[in-house]
Amino acid sequence: MSKDLFSKQASTYAKYRPTYPAELIDYILSFTPGRQAAWDCATGNGQAAVLLAPYFEQVLATDTSEKQLQQAVPAGNIRYSVSPAEKTDFPDRSFDLITVAQAYHWFQFDAFEKEVRRVARPGAVIAVWGYNIPQCADEAVNALIREFYTKTVGSYWDAERKYVDDYYQTVPFPYEELTTPEFSIHVQWQRDDLPGYLNSWSSVQHFIKANGYNPVDAFADRLSTLWQGSTDRGVNGEQGFSFPVFMRLGRIVG
Repeated sequence: MSKDLFSKQASTYAKYRPTYPAELIDYILSFTPGRQAAWDCATGNGQAAVLLAPYFEQVLATDTSEKQLQQAVPAGNIRYSVSPAEKTDFPDRSFDLITVAQAYHWFQFDAFEKEVRRVARPGAVIAVWGYNIPQCADEAVNALIREFYTKTVGSYWDAERKYVDDYYQTVPFPYEELTTPEFSIHVQWQRDDLPGYLNSWSSVQHFIKANGYNPVDAFADRLSTLWQGSTDRGVNGEQGFSFPVFMRLGRIVG
């Protein structure tokens, strides 16, 4: 069964996690043969599901975390339900598209593949994608983020995080692969948004459990000094950040 590492910080996840670019969804849809039904697996708070909803008659969105689903954005043609990725109650050959956003690395790959092949319609498409740590124009802020990621909480990441660091190039992906361009997520953040985002990390929650205090507090203090001295802030004090997005896209055949 896929891991549930985000129930505790579900509201923080919903508030601070970035959404996905429209160009990414458009690219995926250019390969999708039908528009009857999509399955957004490990939907979290429904970030990908709501982007798919305008294009499909129905979107079925599942997650193992009921607390995450309580934060999900409702839509008339989205049905949210608690279910593991590797075993659902969906009928055979139900879906034209299956998506997994920022969660594939937590799955039991063989069991998930078996379920995908069961519920996919002939020629359906599967898209799994993720993003790595954000960057901005201020290199001092970038260095602070990298230090926090690799040193402060580096040893508190689950082993599966290596797949994200490898940009999903080392995950099993037993489907007929389709080419994918590079994408990015762009956000404009106030100073408190970056610490808020870090608090959604599973490694931060592991650190707090092990040590009894939140390492993001010290990060936020150091960030405050850098932010005040930055020349790259907007008129409202915001800073632009970008997340590199990586994707594996495939057609389900056989």
